[in-house]
Amino acid sequence: MGNIVGIRLEDKNKWERRAPIVPKDVKDLISSNSLNFIVQSSPIRAFEDTEYRAAGAKTSTDLSEANIIFAIKEVPLNVLEPNKVYIFFSHTVKGQKYNMPLLKRILELETTLIDYEKVIDEKGFRLIYFGNYAGLAGMNQTLWAFGHRVKDQHGIETPFLKLKHTYEYNGLEGMKKAISAVSKDIKENGLHPQLVPMIVGFAGYGNVSRGAQSILDLLPVIELDPKELADFHTNRSDEFSSKTVYKVVFKEEHMVNSRTGDRFDLQDYYKFGSSKYEGIFEEYIPYLSILMNGIYWSEKYPRLLTKEHAKDMFQSKLMVRLQVVGDISCDIEGGIEPTLMATEPDNPAFVYNPFSKEAKLGLSGDGLAIMAVDNLPCELPKESSSNFSKTLKPYVDLIAKPDYTKPFESLDLPPVIKNAVIAHQGQLTPNYTYLKEFLKNV
Repeated sequence: MGNIVGIRLEDKNKWERRAPIVPKDVKDLISSNSLNFIVQSSPIRAFEDTEYRAAGAKTSTDLSEANIIFAIKEVPLNVLEPNKVYIFFSHTVKGQKYNMPLLKRILELETTLIDYEKVIDEKGFRLIYFGNYAGLAGMNQTLWAFGHRVKDQHGIETPFLKLKHTYEYNGLEGMKKAISAVSKDIKENGLHPQLVPMIVGFAGYGNVSRGAQSILDLLPVIELDPKELADFHTNRSDEFSSKTVYKVVFKEEHMVNSRTGDRFDLQDYYKFGSSKYEGIFEEYIPYLSILMNGIYWSEKYPRLLTKEHAKDMFQSKLMVRLQVVGDISCDIEGGIEPTLMATEPDNPAFVYNPFSKEAKLGLSGDGLAIMAVDNLPCELPKESSSNFSKTLKPYVDLIAKPDYTKPFESLDLPPVIKNAVIAHQGQLTPNYTYLKEFLKNV
């Protein structure tokens, strides 16, 4: 067991054209590790079946021969097979209600589940990820939304109206070329006075944030320190430039205060979260034109923006500058609590009304516009797949070779992979027994 590797087609929606392992890496893995690959045929995957066959893999509509099956998005319940090993983003480790039936079925079938999200190093950083590409695609979609929202609400036309949805470009270079054209327009003609200063805030500084920043940085950007934001906006209007976009990057120390008045300590914050720290991010919102959220959030930590804060700020007219939130993390009612739904690439934003607490697709209407595409990397399918495959490649042989008929304690997996095994032989593994509470009512 363990030497027949399957690559599943992605069928969550019509946008999902990615692959967990690309043909080039399949070829290398076959030649260096003597692995056998079966690739499930897909009519929409960004890589053709012929490319996989040329790499030495077999293609088929059926993956029943495969013991180890790699995917990206959740595998449908009716497709899961007993006693297999599945590796995908399961979206179960927070006890997500919508995926508890999936986890229950995996346990019933005595299937092994490994989750990419939990393949992390000793510092908690993900080792297998799409994050950078979520930021790249999300920044473009947010700038697109900004242009259309400003026109709808204020009748102002900006260079951002020239942008297309990310998936409409011929890859990353085409998108960058379009952003560069917008940059040229801003440098030459400036932005409408009503939009100046245009300030884009980034919550977070990891892969997602860096990807988004790299796109914004194609514009004429000046970076501000979070500590100078209020003074810059209130007292330094003589420095404002219509031919500049201002950027602010917020770290944890800027977003929270200790409830006890102690000095901020990052490890202490990670340990105690909301029990010791309170969120203060709403203090920055009145100065921002766009907020980009790239933070992984759990209930242990304060939210960036609550529904109540949004309502209060609209009532007091403190949110008049904020045109769009680019919620790349897209945790439903999570770090950005008004994120009520996920959107799709061709209709990437909705407007949240803080008084009715309802959301309406599109960029018209009163409230807060939120870009919330939940699978942004699929808009750059070839580049994002190649990058993901590169990070996954070193672990494929290590995942494929063990004997999964053995009990969990005896599985010969490296610690970073073993720690990401959510379920095995019908049982939750020791790190994930807490999920029993979330399964009770399924």
